Amino acid sequence: MAERSVQRHDISIVGKLRTGTGKRDVTIVDLSDRGCRIYDRMGHLPHNLSVTIKIGPIGPIDATVRWHDQPYAGLRFDNPLYPAVLDHIRTHFDLRDLGKGNIDGPGSTR
Repeated sequence: MAERSVQRHDISIVGKLRTGTGKRDVTIVDLSDRGCRIYDRMGHLPHNLSVTIKIGPIGPIDATVRWHDQPYAGLRFDNPLYPAVLDHIRTHFDLRDLGKGNIDGPGSTR
């Protein structure tokens, strides 16, 4: 398997996935400027399906399903995220920071 050319960041953010048949909550478990891996407990996403995703309050972001291995799926964004947007998402919306007292605060270590 070829090594990825972009850095992926482990995160945990609630998102909204919209397909042609409706929308549902998913968890984004890793993120890069070009795509994300989601935990989708609800169903199968066909390869090359066009979807939109909201990452926390950011989006909708147009994406395409690149792979699916229940309950996970890989999405590739149609347009890469700007570096400032990626940093903002990682800094402010990662649920793993809840309870640590530093989410959205000046003491955030990201």
